Amino acid sequence: MSEGADRSAAGVVPLLGAVALIGFILVATAQASNQVLARGVAGSVPPFALAFFRWSIVAIGLAPIALAEIRDGRVPLSKNIWPIVAAGFMGMFLCGGPVYVAGASTTAIHIALIMALSPITVLLVSAGLGIERIGPLQWLGTVLALAGALLIISGGHLEALTQQETASGDGLVVIAMLGWSGYTLLQTRAAPRASLLARISLFSGAGALFSLPLAITEMWSMPAQVFSMKALAAYLFAGIVPGLLAYAGFAWLGGRFGSVRTSLVLYLGPVASALLSFAILGEPPTPIHFVGGLLILGGVWASLRR
Repeated sequence: MSEGADRSAAGVVPLLGAVALIGFILVATAQASNQVLARGVAGSVPPFALAFFRWSIVAIGLAPIALAEIRDGRVPLSKNIWPIVAAGFMGMFLCGGPVYVAGASTTAIHIALIMALSPITVLLVSAGLGIERIGPLQWLGTVLALAGALLIISGGHLEALTQQETASGDGLVVIAMLGWSGYTLLQTRAAPRASLLARISLFSGAGALFSLPLAITEMWSMPAQVFSMKALAAYLFAGIVPGLLAYAGFAWLGGRFGSVRTSLVLYLGPVASALLSFAILGEPPTPIHFVGGLLILGGVWASLRR
């Protein structure tokens, strides 16, 4: 190889590293923006209308990809309709309206840190089904992450776990996290030959349909809030930024750097959520968040180690 080629190859490595870093930051920020949105519009934009329009935008925006793969036979709907419906219910419905409802009584940082427990839940379920074997390091990581979650949810006072405000806010996020864990286990088994973006389109369509009855109720009971300019801006933002852009960015990172490296976005999400929450909502993280966040992310890191 010539000296010029060596210099050229040497210059490509730092460039790829910079592209990867920027990509990870942008995708994590786009994903975290949904948690900040949930907190920011709580009480002013009806939650299930927001979920319905968000997932409708994602489904329609990615529909050309899904339709092309359906025509090519990569998505045989007759064999995959129920897994698609189940994935849409768990990943899009349970992680849609309930999260926006929770934003009225819990913070964006709480939402981000509780959702970060999803890999732990996936690991435990996989172990229970015999898919994964949990070793000592994984058990240690699980205990650390759960301890961090209890610390954050209780605010350092375990008796707070029995209070109504904790159950109504953080409890809804726990339900959403469990739904996302089920979605994680199922989504690669639904239409496995399809691309990620084609599957996301189908799952989003199912999630929108599940949200529609509750959205119609909100349209009937509070039309001024559902059809306001603020609500329209929220629908567009939710559908485009933590929707189309976040999923497209995640798919690009996965294709460029592999699924293992792309999963590192998980660790950037709570950090991005904390920074956005402070900058936009004026809600700075507390010492409890720092300690609990370190326990959760450290526990997740240990649990995912081989």
